[in-house]
Formats: sequence, structure tokens, C-alpha cells
Amino acid sequence: MIKYGINTFIWASPFQSKDLHLLDHAKALGFDLVEIPIESPGDLDYDAAAEVYVRTGLACTTCAVMGAGRDPSHPDEQIQQAGIAYLKHCIDGTARMGGTLVAGPIYAAVGRQWQQTPEQRKADLALAAKNLRVAAEYAEKKGVRLAIEPLNRFETSFINLTEQALELVELIGSPAVGLMMDTFHANIEEKQLGKAIEMASDKLWHVHANENDRGAPGSGHVAWAEVAAALKKINFSGALVIESFSTEVKEIARAAAVWRPLAPTSDSLAADGLAFLRQLMGRD
Repeated sequence: MIKYGINTFIWASPFQSKDLHLLDHAKALGFDLVEIPIESPGDLDYDAAAEVYVRTGLACTTCAVMGAGRDPSHPDEQIQQAGIAYLKHCIDGTARMGGTLVAGPIYAAVGRQWQQTPEQRKADLALAAKNLRVAAEYAEKKGVRLAIEPLNRFETSFINLTEQALELVELIGSPAVGLMMDTFHANIEEKQLGKAIEMASDKLWHVHANENDRGAPGSGHVAWAEVAAALKKINFSGALVIESFSTEVKEIARAAAVWRPLAPTSDSLAADGLAFLRQLMGRD
């Protein structure tokens, strides 16, 4: 059964132990799942968070925040190893909170762009796969899965399309690694959202259901009917998570290039988006 979630970027960044009350808030708004970005080790008491997840009955996922110093495909081996160490931390934190999935662009630092020849791309994919295989083996032991997220061309030059992400998944060759789609990014890069979803098929484990401007889902021009039809066709049973940002949360708003309010309030964006997604998928 599909779960409907909210990413805490909409209210706080970084998410810390003092912010755990937001899980109760998300529950009151009607969400089934709360996704926490793990920005830095030490931000959050995972055991305390686990208690709140249990008390509220919310499901847990996390997302990896791939900064410049944590990059499994970087030429510098120290930066590669820092990326793998960070992903292992994300896996540990997720498992301690009772979650089973870490999503995100785990293959490279967000914002790193480089021109590749076909030979260089092949080498970069092999390097990313080798390092991510280490993280995948660790995730398997912890009962956690990794969902690779393609980003738009302005945030990475490496993995922009479902087809490219599936190539990397195949190279990694682990049952613990699948795919995530973010409709904000896919709306820029994919020719047809529905066909991209069908291509991902049973490897699509997680969806960030975002509008073209990151406003409330349903308020813009994403082809939502096409998305819903394709998700139903592949019998998608993961989570639809709203990931948006507020100009009130200055650091993440700057990083995500959010320069104007996307809705009257963060709560209205979350609530309106949730109502739309439930109706879209036939769960009023």
C-alpha cells in the first residue's frame, strides 16, 4: 500500500533533536511517513527519534545530502571514502530509527558537473558502482535499501535520467539498490514521465512527488494523470513524499534556489499537496 510522506526540509534544516515535535505535526496533518534528511552526523539523536516514530505510528525514510566532501565518484580517493563513510552513517541512522530506505543522489556530490567522453563516463560509472557496492553490502546487513535519485542537469552532469540510473543500478548488482524518481527533476529531463516510470518498473521504490516549481503538488504543470497511471500500471507500493522548501528556512532555501514563497505557508503546501496526491491515487 502506498504511503504518503513529507520531507522535513519544508520546516527545518538541519533537522535536529529539537525538531522531533515536527513528526507529531506531520501526523496531525495526515501524513503516513516522515522523511528526514541526514545533513551531518551528530544532528539527531536517532534513538529518541525512533521513540517518536513508534509513538506516532509514522513510517520512516531518510535522504542522503551529498556535499562536496562526500562523493563516491570523485577522482580523489579520500573524498570517495568520505562519501562511503557518510552513506554508512545514513544507513545506521535509518536502521536505528526503524526505517528501511535511504534515498538520494548517492553517486556524486550535488553541484559537481564535468564533461565526459564515452570512455570517461564508463570509467566514472565503474568507480561509482565499485564504491556504492560497498555501501550496498553494508545496507543489506542492516536491512536497509538504497534508492538512487537522478537529478536535473543544473545539479549534476552524471545521472539525469531513469535510464542512466538503471545502468548504475545494474552495475552495482545488489538487491539492496533500486531507484527513486523526483518529479521535479524528471519534469525537466525526461521526455515522458509515464514512460520513465514504466521503464523503472519494479526497481522504482520511492517517489518525491513534487511540482514543477516545488509548490504544492497539483498546482503546476507536472503531468500528474500520466504519473498516476504509470504508477498504477507498475503496481507501485512505495512512498509518495513531498519534498519542498520554505524561504523561512534560509540555508536550504539558498541551496535549492528558492527565492520566493511557493505557497502561503509551509503547512498549506504540505496539506494541499497531500490532499491532491491522495485524490490522484484514489485515496481520499
